[in-house]
Amino acid sequence: MTRAAHEIVELARSKDRLTALDYFDGIFSEFEEFHGDRLFGEDEAVVGGIACLDGKPVTVIGIQKGRNLPENLRRNFGSPHPEGYRKALRLMKQAEKFQRPVVTLINTAGAFCGIGAEERGEGEAIARNLMEMSDLTVPILAIIIGEGGSGGALALALGDEVWMMEHSIYAILSPEGFASILWKDGSRAKEAAGLMKITAQELYELGVIEKVIAETHEEAFLPKEQLMEQMKAAISKKLAELSTLQTDELLEARYQRFRRF
Repeated sequence: MTRAAHEIVELARSKDRLTALDYFDGIFSEFEEFHGDRLFGEDEAVVGGIACLDGKPVTVIGIQKGRNLPENLRRNFGSPHPEGYRKALRLMKQAEKFQRPVVTLINTAGAFCGIGAEERGEGEAIARNLMEMSDLTVPILAIIIGEGGSGGALALALGDEVWMMEHSIYAILSPEGFASILWKDGSRAKEAAGLMKITAQELYELGVIEKVIAETHEEAFLPKEQLMEQMKAAISKKLAELSTLQTDELLEARYQRFRRF
């Protein structure tokens, strides 16, 4: 069954959706979380550290949402502050130093737009991530696992390949924001979602992403264990392919990927 774009938006935002930490636990082993950006503080909207995939070390970074109000308050509803992006960059530079591939899992409506975040350089933190990731000398695989909102998502999505879950979205702004700007009426968000080309299948057909990860089979949702097993195999295979490239080949391919847009 083909779902309408607004239905996929609802699924992408579901509180029951698997989180970054769920994927860390189900796909990787021996995950060791790191904290802090070494500049200001800890941002619990961004989680990351070192883990193993098929016995090989990788750096994993994710944007974490909660499933209830207390969790969401702790995680700032999955909207990172500048220190979250700087923590992510610290982990990526560490991965580069020790030649570990990087996997990012993205689920955010966007970077936090509070006064404090702006005072501490939200825009600069996002821009620096984009600049540094473009030249990172290790493979980067970015996966949108829920919402991929604006620069807050792009700051972790400048990868050699970008994948999306079947029921995820990736856009410059929310359908509500789009409707408010275009029609001055946020209540037309469902209509906006249908126009924006934000679903995984639409973006795959446009060539914006390389892979859509199936979450269903014959209209039934896949069991968590089966989904994790398929993702683990796909991630492992892709990282092995990317690891065979020479550094100059890897960086040139990444550069050409984004030049297409």
